[in-house]
Amino acid sequence: MKRTISAIIAGSIFVAAAFAEPSQVGARRENQQDRIAQGVKSGSLTAGETARLEKRESAINQEVRTDRSLNGGKLTGQEHRMVNGQQNKMSNQIYREKHNAATQHYGNNEVAARRYNQQQRIASGIASGKLTAGQTARLEKGESAINQETRADRAVNGGSLTPGERAAINGQQNVASGKIYRDKHN
Repeated sequence: MKRTISAIIAGSIFVAAAFAEPSQVGARRENQQDRIAQGVKSGSLTAGETARLEKRESAINQEVRTDRSLNGGKLTGQEHRMVNGQQNKMSNQIYREKHNAATQHYGNNEVAARRYNQQQRIASGIASGKLTAGQTARLEKGESAINQETRADRAVNGGSLTPGERAAINGQQNVASGKIYRDKHN
């Protein structure tokens, strides 16, 4: 009788562990995406930092998908430990990036207001799950490039943009806005 009860308990623990494993990885991924979205929304993560974080997150997600496809939809114990270690490193990196001196600053002009609006749209897409890590990385890479061009143009012109530069940046922001929309609604 005691052996039967022990076998039932051991079997139920094994079954519970098998069902808990995917949700732990998924829950951890969702938590980290929420932290990134909050950092984008608050401005504590710059577009470049967000792109790097999302690129790493995308690589971890791809690895998990590949491992699961090779193992009938499950991760082995060793794979689960590896993913957990990668997610621990990712969590620490998110913390460091959110708490470093680099922050996203928005000025009081049309270009800055547009940049802020697009960052908020990306943050809401991350939080709602409409944007994958890979999509977010690509969008943030584009935002980062626009931000760098804006800084360079301002540096050349004593802190302001010429009407032509403002029009060019607005055109780039229009393209980025369309990409955000398409990625959130595909």
